[in-house]
Amino acid sequence: MLTRLALVSCIVGFAPVVSTADDAPRKLGEEIPIFNGKDLAGLYVLTEENGHEKPDTFASVSNGVLRISDEGMGYVATDKAYSDYHLSFEYKWGELKKPSKYVRNSGLLLHGHGPDGAAGGRWISSVECQLAQGCEGDFILIRGKGEDGKTLDSTLSSYVSIGDDKRPRWDPKDGKLTKYSGRQFWWNDHQVGFKELIDTRGSSDRASPLGEWTKVEAICDGDKITIKINDHTVNEAVKVSPASGKICFQGEGYEVFFRNIRMHALK
Repeated sequence: MLTRLALVSCIVGFAPVVSTADDAPRKLGEEIPIFNGKDLAGLYVLTEENGHEKPDTFASVSNGVLRISDEGMGYVATDKAYSDYHLSFEYKWGELKKPSKYVRNSGLLLHGHGPDGAAGGRWISSVECQLAQGCEGDFILIRGKGEDGKTLDSTLSSYVSIGDDKRPRWDPKDGKLTKYSGRQFWWNDHQVGFKELIDTRGSSDRASPLGEWTKVEAICDGDKITIKINDHTVNEAVKVSPASGKICFQGEGYEVFFRNIRMHALK
């Protein structure tokens, strides 16, 4: 049975969205439906610009594909919180309608908890798996503030080694267990000196070339998160707290498509 967790998502000026844990009994490997491929049933939209209003300007569904537009900053989130699952999906970048100097940007937010928009009015407190070009698989701990104004207590650690650029990269063999301290834990082969310029790639990128679909897997097993990009394990976080929460598909001003969104129970 998945961990019971009750979350109330609200922010001043936004219509409250009440979210409860998915506590249905599951068999190992049983599929957990979070996206029906037809509409946003079981999901909701939060944007910095419009809160929970005007969701259709930000997200839409057609022929099994979830589209997030380049209009606004925000996310498409599950109504319920989940734990102990294997999530997989594919994503592809859309049309670049606005001039941009820097890489196309999106992300997968895991273990979302607390108020919507608690981090800068646009994100929920969570662990982000970065999907930005050249950075696919990086971890960022997004810490928002609760309704009492205090920073929500979220933590993660990773086995990392420090590269020539003084940045921490996941290193399961020789890495030192490092607790989050305001840094971004890079995936294992994140290129040293990568400039993050539009439509460029790192020398060892696991993501597919521009215009093709990239497969992503997030294996959330207890308090551990493992990320795979196109079947390559690229990063892992341990001692993640909380170890459950909402799942969010992020939009950061670039059109992006998601398909084959599937999730199966681990426990």
